[in-house]
Amino acid sequence: MRILIYGAGVIGSLYAVLLKETGYDTTIYARGHRLEVLQNQGLLYKKNNIIKKVDIKVIDHLQDNDIYDFIFLTVRENQLYQALKELKSNKSKTIITMVNSIDNYEKWESIVGKGKILPAFPGAGGSITNNILDASLTPRIIQPTTFSEITGKKTNRTQRLSQIFKHSCIPFQQVNDMHIWQLCHIGMVVPLANAYYQTEHPESVGQDKVIMKKIARELKDNFKILYDNLHTLSPYKMNIFLNTHNLQKQSFLSLFVLCF
Repeated sequence: MRILIYGAGVIGSLYAVLLKETGYDTTIYARGHRLEVLQNQGLLYKKNNIIKKVDIKVIDHLQDNDIYDFIFLTVRENQLYQALKELKSNKSKTIITMVNSIDNYEKWESIVGKGKILPAFPGAGGSITNNILDASLTPRIIQPTTFSEITGKKTNRTQRLSQIFKHSCIPFQQVNDMHIWQLCHIGMVVPLANAYYQTEHPESVGQDKVIMKKIARELKDNFKILYDNLHTLSPYKMNIFLNTHNLQKQSFLSLFVLCF
């Protein structure tokens, strides 16, 4: 099992650590200053307030015949199309696009080839400070690593990917429609981000009843619009914002999500 992490930011670095420590043959693709740091220092990360190091193969160029079982594409959305163009000639069969985007998957396949794209979304967050990764996975109840085939079907490669995540202790879920999941994700995170922007004290925004009620309304309105157009929500737990009529309960739910 050969795995390439294409992108050495927070998300890519964290998944690289988790997969490498589990024993998978893991390579990370990097450029610029991050490439130099990884080549000279290795991948440094913080765990239980202790700085550790994982020695991992680092490349800055991908040969066409350098074939991996899975390529995890962990770049920002504005870097996506450049990365896909760089990957289009590589003979690997599966590119897991861990990108925050509601773009059309057919556009991505038109670049790299039909059937190569396996859309996904990371369940992680953190930072890199002084070249040291300080990141963690989000709790399963909030946001596990999420993925699906474009068709929504369970396939041999989604089963293999599930086993990789399971062995690496990475919470995961396979959904029926990744595009719908991404739309619902946007419907949730935009109001929550607004809550932080609307206060001078983001660390205590959950105690502001006025803001929480406003966010509750925005969440309910967003999911109602999405449900009216899509006729379903993903994950299913988002339906709770439709079924709760009491605004006070909605505010509590908003606070619950915000706290994580």
